[in-house]
Amino acid sequence: MRKLLVLPVLLLSLLVGNTAFTADLQKGYDAFKSGDYATALKECKPLAEQGHASAQYMMGLMYLRGQGVPQDDKTTVKWFKLAADQGNVFAQVGLGEMYLEGKGITQNDKTAVKWFTLPAEQGIAEAQYNLGEMYRKGQGVSQNYEAAMKWFTLAAEQGNVNAQFKLGLMYESGTGTDHQDHIRAYMWWSLAAS
Repeated sequence: MRKLLVLPVLLLSLLVGNTAFTADLQKGYDAFKSGDYATALKECKPLAEQGHASAQYMMGLMYLRGQGVPQDDKTTVKWFKLAADQGNVFAQVGLGEMYLEGKGITQNDKTAVKWFTLPAEQGIAEAQYNLGEMYRKGQGVSQNYEAAMKWFTLAAEQGNVNAQFKLGLMYESGTGTDHQDHIRAYMWWSLAAS
């Protein structure tokens, strides 16, 4: 499975609500980070069941990875969907990946594109890269190299190594651009390599 976004980014950017919620979620996150999955589950599950999107996303990650709970793709999808429907961009990326790979749910490229587009438009590099791949391959959308270049560029500028590598390939071949550009290809490959 493609690498999901790191949990620290999620919690730093999405901790909202009352201080009790924030404190409980922080306890759950700290426990998760230290490998104490029993405590992470104890702290996060009640919040997730109450509808808190960040806790729902964390529950999805735990089921995805089998940390503190049995690994279960269907339950991962359940928690990601609940959080994604509330606008949690990381859950949206995760849900897009589940649809793309047919894990825990029927594989559906068009639905994957839908779930990647929402966070991509909000500047999430992983989603931008995935969307670029979908356009490059014509997977779930009409093949469009210019759109692929756009999404790869946005992700690459944020440091996404995969997008930097793909941009290098596209510039090397002249795909999605007016002409081959070996200098830009080398620049993006150098960034990716470093």
